[in-house]
Amino acid sequence: MNSLLRINNVSKRFGGLQALSDVDLELPKGSIYGLIGPNGAGKTTLFNLITGLYQPDSGSFMLEDKAFYPGNPIQVTQIGIARTFQNIRLFGRMTALQNVMVGRHIRTQQGTWGAIFRTKKQQQEEYEIKQYAMALLDKVGLKKLENQPANTLSYGDQRRLEIARALATQPLILALDEPAAGMNPSEKINLKDLLLDLKSDGISLLLIEHDVKLVMGICDSITVLNHGKVIAQGQPREIRQCPAVIDAYLGTSNHELSAA
Repeated sequence: MNSLLRINNVSKRFGGLQALSDVDLELPKGSIYGLIGPNGAGKTTLFNLITGLYQPDSGSFMLEDKAFYPGNPIQVTQIGIARTFQNIRLFGRMTALQNVMVGRHIRTQQGTWGAIFRTKKQQQEEYEIKQYAMALLDKVGLKKLENQPANTLSYGDQRRLEIARALATQPLILALDEPAAGMNPSEKINLKDLLLDLKSDGISLLLIEHDVKLVMGICDSITVLNHGKVIAQGQPREIRQCPAVIDAYLGTSNHELSAA
């Protein structure tokens, strides 16, 4: 399987804290890749580096065999890496449809003058954006809620709306930060089905997730971090049996790892 994203020897320090040390990761095209570890392991720091919220102290980043520097989130989104956040960041008073349309505007061609003068090209593009956004709402199961303000949706629906907005950027990689957090068992089943469906559409996924059973059930490969270092990489069956991983999870997810 071809490599889509590769990072090598990535490190990040915050003052006296070494958050990441020489981290390597390779995300194959068309796969679901899990990133797990105890709280404070460096997972979110790595996500923030890949998606441009932080700048690395050292290391290299390759997307489709082309080097890139994750300088800021807009540039990273433009080259094909979109993300969601652990704490939902929607425009609460805007409708579900409007939230997704906002995400799509990063791929628009018409500029400020087109919007001001409402040119025919701009109007056509806006119509296409709306149709695209509606199709994504249908994809994530929110079509009937398109006119509902985002802040009136259930927690699980808000999670799916944030995924739809990220998908509107037409990403090569969808990076999900704790997508199952706060979901009930039924919502988690729907999320699992959605992520597998996105994979079948050819979208590669990178996810941080504390629900180990979910990770073990859908991920093709997993990296485990602890204290900012990679302690294990491999397929789920290899990760479950790795002594270093079991030790890192003692008292937290050890039981889930063994039983998953």
